[in-house]
Amino acid sequence: MEIIKIIRDADIGASFPAPATYRERRASRAIVFDQDGKIALLDATKKNYHKLPGGGIDEGEDVQMALDRELMEETGCSVENLRELGIIEEYRNNYELHQTSYCFLADLVGEKGTSNLEEGEIAEGFETVWVNLEDAIKCKFIPRCPRSPAVLHTAPASPWESCLWYHAPARG
Repeated sequence: MEIIKIIRDADIGASFPAPATYRERRASRAIVFDQDGKIALLDATKKNYHKLPGGGIDEGEDVQMALDRELMEETGCSVENLRELGIIEEYRNNYELHQTSYCFLADLVGEKGTSNLEEGEIAEGFETVWVNLEDAIKCKFIPRCPRSPAVLHTAPASPWESCLWYHAPARG
C-alpha cells in the first residue's frame, strides 16, 4: 500500500518538540459508504473532533481483521468490497507517537447496526454519524469543527486529507 500523506505537528499549526523516540502504533481505518452514498464518521461530541471508524491493530491481528473488529465495535456494521486507499503516517510529538494508518474504502453490508463502544469512546461522546462525503470534507455537519467553513477559509489540500486526518489523541 502506498503512503498518501505524512502528517506532522507543523501541518496542524502545533509546535511540540520532537521526542527522542516515538512509540509505534499501527491502525486500520475505512471510509464506509452506505447504500445512499453517505459515509460513517465518529463524532466525539465532548472532545471536539471527528475521525474515521477504525483503530489499533491488536497483537495477533492482521490489518483486515482489526478493521472488521473496529468497524463492528464503532459502527455496528460489516463491510464488503474493501479497496485500498493508502497509508497515512502521523508523527504526534506531544504523544511521542508515530502512527501508521492503513486506510480503505468499503461498502456497508446489510443494515446499519448499533455500536459497542469502549469506555473511553463513551467518555468522549462518540456518536456514529452518516454524512455526505462532500459535507464530511468540509466538516459542514460539525459546526465546531476547526475545518468548518466558518473557521477554515481555504479548502483542504485534497478531498481525502480532511477525511483521513483527525484531531484525536491516539487510542483505538
